[in-house]
Amino acid sequence: MPRRGGCFGQGARPALLFREQKPSRKRQEIVEITVLIPYAVCGVLGLVFGSFLNVCIARLPKRESIVTPRSHCPRCGHPIRWYDNVPVASYVILAGRCRDCRARISPIYPLVELLTAGIWIAGLTRYGLSPEFIKVTVFNMLVLIVVFTDLLERSVPHAVTIFGMAAGVCFSLLVPMDARPLGWILGRLGYFPSEITLSVFAGIVGALIGGGLFYAVGEAFYLASGRQKEYLGFGDVMLMLMVGFYLGPPLTLMTVLLGSLGGTLVALPLTVASSRFRNYHWPYATFLGVAAIYTSLWGAALLDAYLRWAGFA
Repeated sequence: MPRRGGCFGQGARPALLFREQKPSRKRQEIVEITVLIPYAVCGVLGLVFGSFLNVCIARLPKRESIVTPRSHCPRCGHPIRWYDNVPVASYVILAGRCRDCRARISPIYPLVELLTAGIWIAGLTRYGLSPEFIKVTVFNMLVLIVVFTDLLERSVPHAVTIFGMAAGVCFSLLVPMDARPLGWILGRLGYFPSEITLSVFAGIVGALIGGGLFYAVGEAFYLASGRQKEYLGFGDVMLMLMVGFYLGPPLTLMTVLLGSLGGTLVALPLTVASSRFRNYHWPYATFLGVAAIYTSLWGAALLDAYLRWAGFA
């Protein structure tokens, strides 16, 4: 009797516990899958938008329409079929070649699509589903176009930067911008603007700092060369105007610093190592664009860490 009681009493508890753990484990798996769904959706949307960015990168420097005609092979001119235009997958399936003429397709195309997906996922990770996520994602896609047009064609399309400046002003009305140290300066002067007013003002000041700094430096080098050589193109000025409208004063200055540092670390060793790069026209907007993308996502954390290290926070 005691044995039987043990069998139906204590002996039944592990089975009961086992049955209770199953639903709990399933619920946990469902929660994990649910958490991953937004990232998967952002990844897919990023690939789709990346395909559109490829059209912009290929056509805007040539002043061609990004709407018509349909996407086509640059060599044979044959329109690309819809099933050959699936981001990344079609490139892999076709082994990087046109289905009709077998010409090689540049690996830049899948790279841009993957980078755009990465931008969407990084923005979601950093800001969640929020207005900040939308602002940063739009900004980074515009900057990515400039990164590759300058890298491939040494061109910064004004269509991108002017649209970006207008969008940056609109976003400053909806998403508060990092206005340090403008808020403190205005407070010392006895003026305490609303959050929206301060955000818009920060965007304007950021644009003046970014664009004005590059315009002044470019003009100084141009005059120093006896008006013989332009060291900075006006496209760089337009890019930094756009960056300023989106990021505000402190992060715009950080973009300039990181972009200049990155460009120096790449260009200086190559120039010293090979005479081929002595008169090479470096794509400065590419370095600035990469720095702007990094700053938009992690620049605030880097700035806060520096302020704490320096004892200002």
